[in-house]
Amino acid sequence: MKDRIYGIETEFGCLPPDSDPFLSPDFISVKTKDWVFYREGLGIVDIHYRGRDEPPGNGGFLFNGGRVYIDMGHVEYATPECSGLFDLVASDRAGELMVQRALEQLDLAETASFFKNNIDHYTGATFGCHENYLVRRDVPFSQVLLPAMLPFFVTRQIFAGAGRVGCHTDVFEYGSAEDEGVSFQISQRADHIVTEIYQWIQFSRAIINTRDEPLADWGLYRRLHLLVGDSNMMEFATALKVGTTALVLQLLEEGIVPEIKLLDPVQAIRDISRDMSFRWEIQLEDGSYTTAAEVQREYLDLAERYLRGQDEEGDWVLDEWRFVIDGLTHDPGSLVDRVDWVAKKWLLERFMKEEGLDWHDTWVQSLDLEYHNLNAEKGLYFDLYRRGLVKRVVDDEQINQAIASPPANTRAKARSQVMRALTGQKARYVIDWDSIYVEDEKYLNLDDPFLTYEREADEFIRECEQGPVEDI
Repeated sequence: MKDRIYGIETEFGCLPPDSDPFLSPDFISVKTKDWVFYREGLGIVDIHYRGRDEPPGNGGFLFNGGRVYIDMGHVEYATPECSGLFDLVASDRAGELMVQRALEQLDLAETASFFKNNIDHYTGATFGCHENYLVRRDVPFSQVLLPAMLPFFVTRQIFAGAGRVGCHTDVFEYGSAEDEGVSFQISQRADHIVTEIYQWIQFSRAIINTRDEPLADWGLYRRLHLLVGDSNMMEFATALKVGTTALVLQLLEEGIVPEIKLLDPVQAIRDISRDMSFRWEIQLEDGSYTTAAEVQREYLDLAERYLRGQDEEGDWVLDEWRFVIDGLTHDPGSLVDRVDWVAKKWLLERFMKEEGLDWHDTWVQSLDLEYHNLNAEKGLYFDLYRRGLVKRVVDDEQINQAIASPPANTRAKARSQVMRALTGQKARYVIDWDSIYVEDEKYLNLDDPFLTYEREADEFIRECEQGPVEDI
């Protein structure tokens, strides 16, 4: 899609070995981060504070333009800035391979595991998959963008949900989880969303995070930061989740605003997730009822009318969006190769039938988690992958290239170029998304993420190599 920058941040869950109490998830995550930088040499670590919770050495930028760091005990990977949808998918998959290869090189892959999911079944914890979209500053954020996007995000889970066994309930507000009687639902994050819009992530998980931190030119852009999405194993689901969101944002930037308002978005997101009849009925603000599929179809029809034919990626999204909504309407099972929750439900139901189990068996909960295991020899997703039952949108060569190489058409290219030049030098540096500082007050501005800054990066590197000018 034109004029869009995307990024995804993924927090990986970690299950340590039962046999060694000293190998905690925190310890394994830190060792993994260290391996990425110090042994694999895939980037350079921060040597400065990035905030009160990120001391020097907590993480760093990668040569692919992204970041690896420790956040609340989790190893977290942020993709580089991407302007191509399939570049983003390849970069997202590259993060999976980085952390899994580190675990293997640490000789921990047989007993410990990383998971690309959002929940555990033991503590009620949730960890995020955060999407980032650059949007134009001149689009009224609170008056137009937020209310127009809420119905889309509430209903997007019907094809973007990763699926989960059971539920989570805040006992202080809704009663106990045992009282809910939920066997399976389509989204992992739905139960953990407590409000529509909020600024601070740590205090209230909202559908849309309103913190204004563009990491780019403040006068031109803001960054839409989302907490509502699940971590997807399916490449197709990641591409469709991000691609459809980008098209809706483009509609709003062009002044085309869907007239859809939900009565209670937070309740609706839970109701949709838990409705295994697949009717997904929700109430609108005017008291009438519709379905999640029909809400998605309204956004799709507008995008089809105004955005068809502008570029190949956008047309791919429109084609697949309609295919998936039609499939969900008539036969969700037909999307087993594209949609994570459909694939997971199919796998678990086959297993339960063979073993004579029900949804409340802890074995089924364990298999729910194993769907997301990044170890290709253990993960249930990878079993589908090996059998050719998964629709690919990128190939292995693209993913491997995205481990060490940045996208060729964003500022990530300049960041990578400068970082490689700094490798092995003793100069002190501060690297950020939108700028790079090197000692002696050398500064490179990268506040336009659409530019590659090749000439500026070359000049900056030459300036850094000259060193400080000595007084005579």
